[in-house]
Amino acid sequence: MSLTTLTTDQLAQMIDHTFLKAYAQEQDLKCLCDEAKANHFKMVAINSMPVAFCHEQLKETDIHVGAAISFPLGQTTIEAKTFESRDAIKNGADEIDYVLNIGKLKDRKLAYIEKEMATMVNLCHSNHVLVKVILETCYLDNTDIVNACQIAKRIKPDFVKTSTGFGSAGATVENVRLMKETVGDDVKVKAAGGIQTLRDVLSMIAAGAQRIGTSHGVEIINQMKQSQQDN
Repeated sequence: MSLTTLTTDQLAQMIDHTFLKAYAQEQDLKCLCDEAKANHFKMVAINSMPVAFCHEQLKETDIHVGAAISFPLGQTTIEAKTFESRDAIKNGADEIDYVLNIGKLKDRKLAYIEKEMATMVNLCHSNHVLVKVILETCYLDNTDIVNACQIAKRIKPDFVKTSTGFGSAGATVENVRLMKETVGDDVKVKAAGGIQTLRDVLSMIAAGAQRIGTSHGVEIINQMKQSQQDN
């Protein structure tokens, strides 16, 4: 997809419209879903508790409901991650974004990371649900990122994802480019965390991202429309 020919709807279909706050109330979640419908975003990204509510709000649309699993630390067992994922899928989740075990990755316990990823991918794909692996790149060096992405290249989740948005930093162009170079065309890349403007989005897409996680989707789409009017 060329950035010069990218349409507003094509951009919207790359955005996971995000609200992951601890204080999320039904009015916030309804607003999130209404905004997703108005802008035709690809997905709403939420914690696993409100999946059923958002699924009901979006049931007459093609907009996915995405559940964040083991969020935001990743420090739960494989069994806990699969239990939470099964519950989210039962309640209507179309996509699962799980945080891998960051400590195990940094300890180079790569067999554990591969087992965790394979378990989650098998669970999601057997239920016809997309799965994204959150690396939380702000805590990783390049070797960690490459190790995780090489495992993903073998196991084939749908996406590797930069960040939760709750770490010490979010997505960077450099990390997105490194992830894309490592996974190639076998796995897609999602950039998330700190993405607030159309310029941010376009730079991430240029680096190889095919999905964008942001709580600023409405502003970004409005900037896109304004840019098209100006041209």
